[in-house]
Amino acid sequence: MPPPASSETRPRGAVLEAVLERITYANDETGYTVARVATGRSGDDLLTVVGSLLGVQPGESLKLVGRWSSHPRYGKQFEVHSYTTVLPATVQGIERYLGSGLIKGIGPKTAARIVATFGADTLRVIEEEPARLREVHGLGNKRTAAIGAAWLEQQAIKEVMLFLQGVGVSTSLAVRIYKQYGDGSISVVRNEPYRLASDVWGIGFKTADTIAQAVGIPHDSPQRIRAGLRYTLSEAADNGHCFLPEPNLVADAAEILALAAELVRPQLAALADEDGVVREAVPNPSDEHGTIPAAYLVPFHRAEQALANGFRRLLHSRDDRLPHFATVDWEKVFRWLQLRTGAELAAGQRAAVRLALTEKVAVLTGGPGCGKSFTVRSIIEVAAAKRAKIVLAAPTGRAAKRLTELTGHPAATVHRLLELRPGGDAARDADNPLDADLVVVDEASMLDLLLANKLTKAVPAGAHLLLVGDVDQLPSVGAGEVLRDLLAAEPIPRVRLTEIFRQAQESGVVINAHRINHGQSPEFGAHPDFFLFPSDEPEATAEQVVDIVANRIPRRFRIHAREVQVLAPMHRGVCGAGALNTALQQALSPPREGQPERRHGARVFRAGDKVIQLRNNYEKGAAGVFNGTVGVVTTVDLDDQRLLVRTDEDEEIGYDFDELDELAHAYAITVHRSQGSEYPAVVIPVTTSAYPMLQRNLLYTAVTRAKRLVVLAGARKAIAIAVRTAGAGRRYTALTHRLADPAG
Repeated sequence: MPPPASSETRPRGAVLEAVLERITYANDETGYTVARVATGRSGDDLLTVVGSLLGVQPGESLKLVGRWSSHPRYGKQFEVHSYTTVLPATVQGIERYLGSGLIKGIGPKTAARIVATFGADTLRVIEEEPARLREVHGLGNKRTAAIGAAWLEQQAIKEVMLFLQGVGVSTSLAVRIYKQYGDGSISVVRNEPYRLASDVWGIGFKTADTIAQAVGIPHDSPQRIRAGLRYTLSEAADNGHCFLPEPNLVADAAEILALAAELVRPQLAALADEDGVVREAVPNPSDEHGTIPAAYLVPFHRAEQALANGFRRLLHSRDDRLPHFATVDWEKVFRWLQLRTGAELAAGQRAAVRLALTEKVAVLTGGPGCGKSFTVRSIIEVAAAKRAKIVLAAPTGRAAKRLTELTGHPAATVHRLLELRPGGDAARDADNPLDADLVVVDEASMLDLLLANKLTKAVPAGAHLLLVGDVDQLPSVGAGEVLRDLLAAEPIPRVRLTEIFRQAQESGVVINAHRINHGQSPEFGAHPDFFLFPSDEPEATAEQVVDIVANRIPRRFRIHAREVQVLAPMHRGVCGAGALNTALQQALSPPREGQPERRHGARVFRAGDKVIQLRNNYEKGAAGVFNGTVGVVTTVDLDDQRLLVRTDEDEEIGYDFDELDELAHAYAITVHRSQGSEYPAVVIPVTTSAYPMLQRNLLYTAVTRAKRLVVLAGARKAIAIAVRTAGAGRRYTALTHRLADPAG
């Protein structure tokens, strides 16, 4: 990757008109792009341009403004400060432009037929006489109308983009803004820029703030300060906190806004007055007799109160949908179970079976190899023998599939179970509860506050709710740590399984997971399913990871490379998920002549790519597609500007090309995103460059995602840091307190 050049050879403001031929490097985080372009003057030779060009597609004609420079290694190049797209004038340029995938309904082959029919007059025909497209072989009325409409939308978007580029908005975000506000886009951006952060996915406060400054919003305006306070609380929620103590909130917001705390504090009170936040005194975690002033975003305050009330409602319900188990002969039940399953339950497992079937809310926790799965299967066997209505769920598709295989009963994701609708509301709630006597939710450490609240509302009075999970794993990606809070709340019945069963003691994965969890370094060389490839340099580690995935594991263990999951502590960096995805895609799904592909920002999507959904989208699929859903790209359709993804729930989901920022590659994912999933083999890069994330529960979670094989690659020092670092501390939540307090 050539870095930006520094030696200027022409004055700032030079203009270059060119056609983008290919992008050789793009960085999604910074927008920095290296591309090759063709100009009429350069003949067959291509020129290098560098700068922020994310969103531009090969084939587009561009008017670039910037300066010429000469890089000592890469030679002459053009540094782009700004650009506009222009319509091409030559027949070849028009064909390339139309075939680039910009206009929905026109791919390379269709573009060739259209240009063969109309020649240099093509673009005028599409704009002024689109009905004439019917003269092109293979284009009927429906497709002709669709192409005409897509052209008009593109022209409207380009007008908005000209304005947005002037205030620092990328092409892909400009399209999202236009789709949200239509013809009102420029008015919203100019007058209410902070709306973008809440209305448009992909735009946060920082982007909105940059736009606000460009359109003249004062640095110390109340509008900006309140938006900064909301952003600070939203960022805290993204980091798992349900609230922030007010002093922390004011200090953090003041730093983000680059303003004095004295200017910020009055706007917190104003924000509370307009119901933007809820202020409440909650117990101080560092002083059992004291309180701290807490500030919540409204949805999280409501959800925390409602969740506590929901658990109490279930616990104290006078109804009981499993009344038989209050008087059953448990010794007789356990003898029957042993005959049924061929195995005897340990004491802790017996206690868990009784608890789940006699208490209306119960928690079962424990590490790998301690018999959680067999205990769950036993609970379901006993309940099914009494013809109980059993509902099983897990937060992810992979976990739900595993639960189905374990129990022989169908399991669904929690999202599908609740029938979440556009906007996030659930069809299953207190007014339309689940038809269930026993509800079992596996991988409950992944349940965040908002989802857990929706779930408890849907459990009918008298039904039994069993939450199963490993509390020592990473907490949920979303706000809250529901499983840990429940285990800390005295009123909630619970069993923790600690005994490692004999058959599990032969597994290096299980043994080393427990060693890590107890602050001990894993053993290398003692087990045939747990390895270390040592390397102190991140670049060498990254190369090792690619070789391990693409060659070593498939050769030695007969595990296909696509079944191997790389779990990185971070997204950024040489050994982060982002860079490793690029390297792994090149090794496992490289470009091939004639194979269609689509570039979106720094990512290129091809058929066969492993991908992951980055946000909840309730509009897609039969019942929405959710953050963390994994799938494989099956089709890239350049004509219809769509690609199809087959998810791990075996559903085919379509994505228009302008929706591709909802997808990322999943050859490598962060450990946080792996929660609830299980893979035949896991490869974990562990380097000191990931120092902020090197924590015991992160390494423990990564190791416990493996079914057969774990390979660590990296520095022994980094592994030692992770093992001895207990974690980042508790999140700011008050659920345990609300569960103990009858007032909620």
